[in-house]
Amino acid sequence: MNDEVFAGVKVVELAQWVFVPVAGAILADWGADVVRVERLEGDAYRGLATQGIGTERAGVNLSMALANRGKRSVAIDLQRTEGMAVFLELLEYADVFITNLRPGALERLGLDAGTVRERFPHLVYARGHGFGVRGPDADQPGYDSSAYFARGGLAHVLSPPDLDYPVTQRGAMGDRSGAMALAFGIAGALLRRHRTGEGSVVDVSLLATAMWTLSSDLLAALNGGEISRGASRGTFFNPLTETYRTKDNRHVSLVFLQPDRYWADLCHALDRLDLAEDPRFADITVRAENREACLAELDAEFGKRSFEECKALLSRINAPWAPVQSVEELVDDPQVLANDYIGEVQVDSGEFYVLPSVPVQFDEQPPPLRRAPEHGEHTEAVLLELGRSWDDIQTLKTAGVIP
Repeated sequence: MNDEVFAGVKVVELAQWVFVPVAGAILADWGADVVRVERLEGDAYRGLATQGIGTERAGVNLSMALANRGKRSVAIDLQRTEGMAVFLELLEYADVFITNLRPGALERLGLDAGTVRERFPHLVYARGHGFGVRGPDADQPGYDSSAYFARGGLAHVLSPPDLDYPVTQRGAMGDRSGAMALAFGIAGALLRRHRTGEGSVVDVSLLATAMWTLSSDLLAALNGGEISRGASRGTFFNPLTETYRTKDNRHVSLVFLQPDRYWADLCHALDRLDLAEDPRFADITVRAENREACLAELDAEFGKRSFEECKALLSRINAPWAPVQSVEELVDDPQVLANDYIGEVQVDSGEFYVLPSVPVQFDEQPPPLRRAPEHGEHTEAVLLELGRSWDDIQTLKTAGVIP
């Protein structure tokens, strides 16, 4: 089961917003005990209103829930000596420290990698950041829409040249991709520590994540190739790797990367055996030479059928294709439901809400999803686990170190 993979692993998370907290949530899904350390006023992400799933939504803040499910929350003032002492106690018993504070902030707190690793050499020290830990912009703040989508090249390459402005990124795309990479790095570091007894420093930046996403374009750029922006339809040499409009203004996407293998079957499904025998379309080479004519023939065939008819037609071919679905359709997709890609989170009232599951499954099972903590919900319980007495806890409360 997913919730047993990291059972017994203790993670201390000092992070905010989405990127690194999502990596912590993935580790929690896999069974780690993730203690999230927040400021006394809480993570600013708790107050974000967006898409009807944030603070403006009645009930659970789903944005916060997705990034922090399964964790425990402790609120501490790390600017106070007593608060930092508590935090260092947490690190003493931790296996992983995960953060997205900028290098300057970590140094001011005495939590930079060198200082922490010298004191706790067993620790896996994992950082998520915008632009990397070296170079002139290492301390520059960065969200995924800036470091990943804008500077990382995606906004430029995905936008057709005739647009006045680049297309807008969807919410937290780079954050969640980077989070998966960071969770993978932490898993590797824990395996290395198991083999060698030594901790590691793990780094993932949103800029590097964008470059990895655009690896095909980067390979072309590195070798002097031309990068097409927002490639328009009909520019590919293979008409069987195009999207076609149906008569009810929906679309289906063909991805026949071996077109000669599937051309005859497609012609048969379309009841156009004449196209299979047409010398203009005999193989990949001549279809490329006559791609406009081929596109026109296929446009006409798909254009006289409905979306449902096209799906039924294509389903008879053992070839790669897909309907172009809306997100609303995705949540009811039979494959999504059959594979438990959406999970339920039970709340104390006995009710539940639903979240996308982490895409990694172990033994064909999704992770059991647990609710996200309220701000500082577990402060007292975690302090008691550290051996603090109730008198100590009351003293910290009175001093304003904890809420």
